[in-house]
Amino acid sequence: MAFELISLIFSVIVGVVVTAPVLWIAGRFLVGPTRAKFTDAIIIVVLGVVSGAVIGALFSGFIGAVVQIVVFLFLIKYFYECSWLKALAVAVVTVVIFVIVAIILGVLGFAILSPML
Repeated sequence: MAFELISLIFSVIVGVVVTAPVLWIAGRFLVGPTRAKFTDAIIIVVLGVVSGAVIGALFSGFIGAVVQIVVFLFLIKYFYECSWLKALAVAVVTVVIFVIVAIILGVLGFAILSPML
């Protein structure tokens, strides 16, 4: 039980450090700087990671993935005060920005994705 809690805390910290800035940039680009605040991005990531852990414990496979995506989109929609379609666009742009940054860092010699492979 303690190991899972430590793992969850580590996931939240890494998620906030890595994902929140990218989510914030995508949100500012798509919904505007007045609705996309950095603190909202942090809250979205923290709630997303924690809810993802809970959903992952309750559901598995395709159903779990769909529920996690819907929850993440709901969090973006709620905190950035936008439509479902805009929330989907923010999520997609976030992933695209993250992949571009990961590729650039990989070319420069930093390996973000290597521990996951």
